[in-house]
This record gives sequence, structure tokens and C-alpha cells, in this order.
Amino acid sequence: MKLKQGKGDRMQLDHLKGENTRLLRDYVLVLMGTLVAASSFSFFFLPHDLAPGGVTGLAQVLSSFTGLPVGLLSFAINVPLFLLGWRRVGWRFALRSFAAMTLMSAFIDLLPVRDLAEDMLLAALFGGALMGVGLGLVVRGGATTGGTDMAAGMLHARLPFLSIPSILLAIDGMVIFVASLRFGFRAGLLALLACFVSARAMDMIIKGLNTAMQFLIITREKETIRQRILFEMDRGATEISARGAYSGAEIGALVCVVSRMQAAHLKKIVAEVDPDAFVTVCDVHEVLGEGFTPEKGIAREN
Repeated sequence: MKLKQGKGDRMQLDHLKGENTRLLRDYVLVLMGTLVAASSFSFFFLPHDLAPGGVTGLAQVLSSFTGLPVGLLSFAINVPLFLLGWRRVGWRFALRSFAAMTLMSAFIDLLPVRDLAEDMLLAALFGGALMGVGLGLVVRGGATTGGTDMAAGMLHARLPFLSIPSILLAIDGMVIFVASLRFGFRAGLLALLACFVSARAMDMIIKGLNTAMQFLIITREKETIRQRILFEMDRGATEISARGAYSGAEIGALVCVVSRMQAAHLKKIVAEVDPDAFVTVCDVHEVLGEGFTPEKGIAREN
């Protein structure tokens, strides 16, 4: 009994250590992400009066009238939104998001404002990319930096026919419109460009950089193709039983995930073995498992 209890205690301790490690990793991501996102404002957006939507963009407009720091105004706008919306998202997410929002507001005011681009278009492009990377890291850390997400959630709860992405788009659009009235039409257009670049960069970080390609191969030469995938490419594959809808005949199918550099090799194998094979190819944004990541995943089969 003592041995079992000791083993259970060790398992509980290992689980606790794992949880603490993940928590530390999440907060490191939040810290790095807020610093990177704040850098986009201090080094690209603020020197050229580019306000790419959200609470911080609104804070830029207010700062131009009041002279108060952008980070401080952003914090002041976010606090009531967090107080109203934390119940909807849960206290853990709200706590991390509040920490992220506080850090980003502080970094915006602490970092020196320097024009690294010296060109408005370059500032929109590189600022948008930098902001997207930073916000993506924050999201991967299990948080968000702005109260607009919570505002959108609250509006969606009252107006369920409006989706959260459409509400966020409307909020960003209104902020950019107001900013263009203050900073000029060209600044508004470039702010829209920055939002687009930011969204793409953020999507890339959230989905992961470990991209690959997934092949669905429907063929009568399943076994030959499977053998060549295993031994020529050192990749795994999953066999699927399939039946032709028209003929009713049994047809073999394979699902295989390969890196982009191996995609041409797999196409060549299929063309050589069965030129009549039906093949579909799609992008995979993140792959976990043997051959792609260090983590232990599904052995040899995708």
C-alpha cells in the first residue's frame, strides 16, 4: 500500500510540475508577445500616426487631443471592458489577459518612440507584421491584449445574429475611420493595410510554422505506393478502406502527410505506380507526431 501511495504521490508531483512548466511557458509567451506588439507601436505606428484599430488605436486618437500617453489611455479604456466582460470568459483567461493588457500598455509608454522605417508604407507593413507576431504569441500563451474581444463577446451575447469576427471588424473599422479624420485619409488607408498584414502574421503564429501537405491517394495500387512511401521517403501513411460510388468496387486509399520539400517526390511516386490514381492535396498548418515534432505522437502512421 505504501508503494502504491508513493507512486501516486510521484505522479501527482510530476503532473504539478508539468502544470507549472506550462504556466511558466504561457506567461513567458505573454511577456514576449506584449513586448513585440508594443514595439510595433513605438517604432512604426506612433511616429507616423497610424492607428490600426482596437483600443490602442482609439487611445492614439485620444492622445493626439489630450497629450496623455497612449499606453495609459489604452489601459484606462480597457479596465472597464475587462470588469464588464471577465465573467463571460472565466477568471483564468481574464487574469492572463489583464496581465497582457497591463504589460502592453506599460511597454508602449516605456519604449522610446523612434521611426525605424522612415517611410509611412514601410511602417504599415513592418508594424503590422510585428504586431501580428506579438499578438499571436500572446494568444498562444492563452490570453488577449485588448478589451475589444470582450466587448465583441458582450455584444454577441445580446445580438447573437452578429458574429464575433464581424463585430471586431466593425469596431476596428470605426476606430480607423475616426483616426483617418484626425490623421488623414492616407493614414487611414495604410492603417487598414497594417491590419491586414497583422491578421495574416497573427494567423501564421497561432496555427504554427510547422506547415506540411496532406495527400489523400485513392488507388488500386495501394500496397506498392505504401511500400515506396515507407522505404523511399521514410514517411508513414494511414490506409483507408474505400468503395467507388459508381462502380461499387473496393478501392484502396492512403492518407499521408509530408513536408513541402517531399511533396514533389510523393507526386512522382504516385504517377509512376498508378497514373490513374485520384489524388487530393491540402495544406496542413501544424503537424504533431513522429517525423515532424520532438513530441511523441502517433508512431509511423499519420
